[in-house]
Amino acid sequence: MIFPSPSKFNMYTMFKLPAAWLTGVRLKKIDAESAEVSVKHRWINQNPFKSMFWAVQGMAAELATGALVIGYINHSGKKISMLVASNNAAFTKKAKGRIRFICNDGDKINTAIDKAIETGEGQTCWMKAIGTNSEGIQVSEFNFEWTVKLKG
Repeated sequence: MIFPSPSKFNMYTMFKLPAAWLTGVRLKKIDAESAEVSVKHRWINQNPFKSMFWAVQGMAAELATGALVIGYINHSGKKISMLVASNNAAFTKKAKGRIRFICNDGDKINTAIDKAIETGEGQTCWMKAIGTNSEGIQVSEFNFEWTVKLKG
């Protein structure tokens, strides 16, 4: 399985997802099973309550899931569109300091992409990213419903 290096992927975000890049969202690790994205609470990404703005957490969580989607699409060698159809989130603690979002759903999106290629029909796949602080305490959980479909 070939996935882009985190440094190459982060260069991609600088040009294609500038809001995520400017707020400090960075891919740290990616492999066939999981992706890890990190973002540090700073002035540029805070809310009035002195914690990380929910939308910045959402960008980091979406990138943790989306990096896996992009990796498996690239590996397939096919032209496949990807889109978030739906999402939901829960917040359990103020996000301060460095927050890590980890998605362990590589197998789910791999199966959905394989099925889209096999059947020629669009597929959906729910993927979860959990955000934890430096103490390992969960601060938020995001779920994204990705749709994948062969182009043309």
